[in-house]
Amino acid sequence: MKAAKQQSICILGAGPAGLITAHTLLQDGFENVSVLTRDRTPGGVWAAERVYPGLTLNNVHGEYRFSQLPMPPPRDAKATGGRLRGEDLRDYFASFADRFLKGKISYNTEVLRVQKSATSGEASWRVTTRSQVDGETRELVFNKFVMCTGGCSEPSIPRSLEAAAASTVGFAGPVVHSSQIASNQPAILDAAKHLNTPDPGHILVIGGGKSAQDAASFFAKLGRKVTILFDNADAIVAAPIPLPEFIRKSRFLAVASPYITLRTRLERFLHTTWLGSKITHGLWSFLEWSSFLALNVPSNSPLRKSHSVFWAVRTNDEGNGGSDRFHGLVNAGKIQMVAPARATRYLEARTTKEGRNVVVVETSDGGNVEADAVVLATGYKSSWGPLFDEDTRKDLGLDPQPVPYSNEFDDYVSLAHPPQHHHDREAKHCLIYRGLIPAKTILNRDFAINGAAFSTNPGYTYEVAAHWISSYFLSDPFLHIPPTVQDASDVCLRYNAWLRKRHPDMLAEINESYSSVLSFWSWPQMADELLEDMELPSMRSGGNWLTWVFKVVDLKEIKDLRGEREQKRLACQ
Repeated sequence: MKAAKQQSICILGAGPAGLITAHTLLQDGFENVSVLTRDRTPGGVWAAERVYPGLTLNNVHGEYRFSQLPMPPPRDAKATGGRLRGEDLRDYFASFADRFLKGKISYNTEVLRVQKSATSGEASWRVTTRSQVDGETRELVFNKFVMCTGGCSEPSIPRSLEAAAASTVGFAGPVVHSSQIASNQPAILDAAKHLNTPDPGHILVIGGGKSAQDAASFFAKLGRKVTILFDNADAIVAAPIPLPEFIRKSRFLAVASPYITLRTRLERFLHTTWLGSKITHGLWSFLEWSSFLALNVPSNSPLRKSHSVFWAVRTNDEGNGGSDRFHGLVNAGKIQMVAPARATRYLEARTTKEGRNVVVVETSDGGNVEADAVVLATGYKSSWGPLFDEDTRKDLGLDPQPVPYSNEFDDYVSLAHPPQHHHDREAKHCLIYRGLIPAKTILNRDFAINGAAFSTNPGYTYEVAAHWISSYFLSDPFLHIPPTVQDASDVCLRYNAWLRKRHPDMLAEINESYSSVLSFWSWPQMADELLEDMELPSMRSGGNWLTWVFKVVDLKEIKDLRGEREQKRLACQ
């Protein structure tokens, strides 16, 4: 045990998953923990250099923090129903890093390559880095490695829409990904002037997801002419008044979302019986209908051509909306929509009679849109790709495998009538046990992943996962893992087949480093599974047979996981 704690651990990424993993390992006594990030500040997606005013989360207060540090409520919590802003998380993660991880984070450190080698007979990780301050390249060696880069750091841009493609047709204006708005804000605002000025210009936002809607809202509130172009919008959840905690922060929605293991009678009733299925889909249909109603979305609006709240994992929690939020700005005519349509390519650039350089964007409906600035909210690709060569990916088991069909879950009546798109017929998915350990390396205990799970409560799930990873590295005797690589692979193959059944259109929509586990609404079940792996009590919110589903899930439930694990460790000696 002491020898394990003396081994060096590299954590790649200083976002929420990286921060809580580092803190948990340090609290467990690991003496040599290093966090590497190319950012200048902590927070990952919510680092200071990425956050701009108006950037908001789908999460409410209490869902994106850790048990060891309280988070002050948002300044406008009453008006927004407790919705968090980018600034809230930026400040929170900076405080967390300053309080718990001083001297442990190397900022401005870009990781160029990660390879596994044998050093003195012991497996080690070679990490090649480059300083973004002086350009110096270094090679660091660690005993263990934890990937905490998530899947929201590498912009995914169709080649036909890249800045280079716009430049090829003669456009000199800004073409930026939504993740680069903060650093490119002056250039965008200079290209498209305020509406009160003569010949103001125009900003085109391409995409229908949360990032696109936030970007469009941000520039519209700054008095710019904005158009958003999209094919499908994200689903929405909204209500005229903030949902009570016993609905929004309990297991209520989780139970209404089927999980691979149905633990309770209520879940089995809702998802394996005809009547239960009718109740389940009635609930989600009512939620969709009432959300559109709460945000005054007209019945003929292209915003109604959205993903399903039940079947998809692309859902925006809009709370009670508001006149200064996306839907309110659309209703007020301050954001124009071109939809349903896709941007296909840049046709040409031209100079207007007023001297503006604009680009003409061709759309899939046969039209085109002119813009002085283009914001590409086109999503993200896997953050793993640039780090590993092909051999290393295969050695680690990070090469995606075909997702099988299975009739094992045919008794889930609530999943009997999926959407008819099935874009993922050729989809592939990695074999990652619990979303934490590649099945191929399950017995090595020197590599782990945190942050690759899709969850509506990342703070809770990342923290439980960090304890699981620490017990894994410590070889705690009470942690249950598959005894062989084949056993781990079989579990992963079964889970992937479940994903195909549960989210039939999603595996082709999201990247591999942010989709190893899709437990969007059902994150409490996922967390319970990890706790039970550690032989720790699950379903910690309490309640009786009638009230348990409405009990608020709170971080105080897991505040002493380290102590609980230590007691089990002592009992095993």
